[in-house]
Amino acid sequence: MVKVGIIGCGQWGPNHIRIFSHLPHSQAFMCADLDPQRLKAIKETFLNIHVTSDYRDILKNPDVDAVCISTPTQLHYSFTKEALEAGKHVLCEKPLALHPSECAELHELAKKKKKILMVGHIFLFNAGIIWLKACIQSGELGCIYYAYSTRTNLGPFRYDVNALWDLAPHDISILNYLFDGAPLNASGRGQRCLNHSIEDLAFATLEYPAHIVANVHVSWLDPKKVRQITIVGDKKMVVWDDLDDVGPIKLYDKHVEKTTTYYETYGEFQLLSREGSITIPKIQMAEPLKAQNKCFIECIEQNKQLDIVDAKRAEDVVRTLCAIQKSIDQNGACIQV
Repeated sequence: MVKVGIIGCGQWGPNHIRIFSHLPHSQAFMCADLDPQRLKAIKETFLNIHVTSDYRDILKNPDVDAVCISTPTQLHYSFTKEALEAGKHVLCEKPLALHPSECAELHELAKKKKKILMVGHIFLFNAGIIWLKACIQSGELGCIYYAYSTRTNLGPFRYDVNALWDLAPHDISILNYLFDGAPLNASGRGQRCLNHSIEDLAFATLEYPAHIVANVHVSWLDPKKVRQITIVGDKKMVVWDDLDDVGPIKLYDKHVEKTTTYYETYGEFQLLSREGSITIPKIQMAEPLKAQNKCFIECIEQNKQLDIVDAKRAEDVVRTLCAIQKSIDQNGACIQV
């Protein structure tokens, strides 16, 4: 039984407590938060959990095997470092840090301490994203031309980081997973509509190897909640919609054929569009957070680090975010990642 301490009981902390309480090989043993009302609510729901207002009580407790960090972003690096130094395995919410060098430091520290360090890029445990990866690897889409993602809603608004750092880590981690690595360069534009100090929305363009271009749109200021990714290949096209519970994946048998046939009408001389059927594959839906936390416990039990969510992959995400932010600050300049 892996005993887990959860630091931070805000938006995501209670979900981690719920899942670690229900998994067969883990126990939500202890939690910490500065808000006594949150701790009271947690204690009323999970009767056997120990609560504290000082996270150091978790780090000092010899009964705690692992720590889940669900705090504001600026605390991720320091809390993860303290937890690793205390000899705990760590699951940290995204992004792992605000600077790539900090991710690299944590990666080396985890190796030195021989502890599992997993970063909560939760969509890599989403059944639809896993299906997309298999579809690309199978060659069914053919050569990938481009991709674009949309992650928008009206709120929730944050004041510790901007919309880019809040939302885009999800899409960047997905795109890096699908295309086997970080982009070569990035450019971005942002807008400060509601808050003069941080961007409420951002558009980013990423160039991946093999001439794949991807666009990312994130916003707290939008009339619709959207969680979609479109990928266009030379054989087929696919759309993933995380909010579609019936059919999150739609595979379009659409492509463009080149022809040498002569046409009288200008504009039809070379390219012909071919439209086939739309396929909705059966996706076995499961809660991604449960799959992620279950994997974290299994990694601890097997003493095996899962590379797609390790600190090196997290470093790629943070490096990309830094490049986009630098581009936004320089009015859209192309920045090498």
